[in-house]
Amino acid sequence: MNIGFIGTGNMGRILVEALIDGKAISPSSTLITNRTKSKAMLLKDKYKKLRVGNNAAEVAAESDLVFVCVKPLDVYKILEEINPYLNEDKCVISITSPISTIQIEQKVTCSTARVIPSITNRALSGVSLITYGDHCNNVWKRKVENLFSKISVPVFIDEKITRVASDIVSCGPAFFSYLLQRFVVAAVKETEIDEETATILASEMIVGLGELIKQGHYTLPSLQEKVCVKGGITGEGIKVLEKEIGEVFEHVFQATHAKFDEDLEKVGLQFSNH
Repeated sequence: MNIGFIGTGNMGRILVEALIDGKAISPSSTLITNRTKSKAMLLKDKYKKLRVGNNAAEVAAESDLVFVCVKPLDVYKILEEINPYLNEDKCVISITSPISTIQIEQKVTCSTARVIPSITNRALSGVSLITYGDHCNNVWKRKVENLFSKISVPVFIDEKITRVASDIVSCGPAFFSYLLQRFVVAAVKETEIDEETATILASEMIVGLGELIKQGHYTLPSLQEKVCVKGGITGEGIKVLEKEIGEVFEHVFQATHAKFDEDLEKVGLQFSNH
């Protein structure tokens, strides 16, 4: 199976690297292209047998499965450009959340899916969110699930929870990375620990926390209960968190959904005006 990637920015590159390193695809069967050719060549330098195409049309023509990894407002233009080179035996996957499978199906003559990846997939871990088009055939469903099961836990989602699921899976690593950095900064500010040591300790702590959950030793509530001994130091810290964290995460979801609605409107205008 020949795989094509249109767009090798942050997420496009992460997908290519994860799928190759996870042995889901081979470099020799993969064709990539990017508007800024130098970004594509960086991947070519890393995986020598990877092929670089001149444009999106070339990638679509030579690929069985085509990943569209561009910004939401560029997707419509790319779909129009590649549609003449698609047929019912091929499949197109968009990785951007504001574009629905219904909208993709309006523009192409093949099976479709939307897969929202996470930066955690680069470590062959985390979740990938999958939604299939109404007319995606079962053969492609099995192939897509097989590909992503090698770099993640594929989770199939309904359109109505796209944003919140993406917030947790795709935005979550950035959110909690920020919180961890603030944790480190506060430790350095309030005590005699240096930043390097605090960063090592915090990083290894979060890795260990992930392993505890992954291996099924604890649920999130039971883990907190286990560490938070009655009358102990952890409990005092939890009291501060309970008092001061307030509705910060509610506000986070409100902000991401407001931006999502804005993007949906812009994308919707593109599709409805053509």
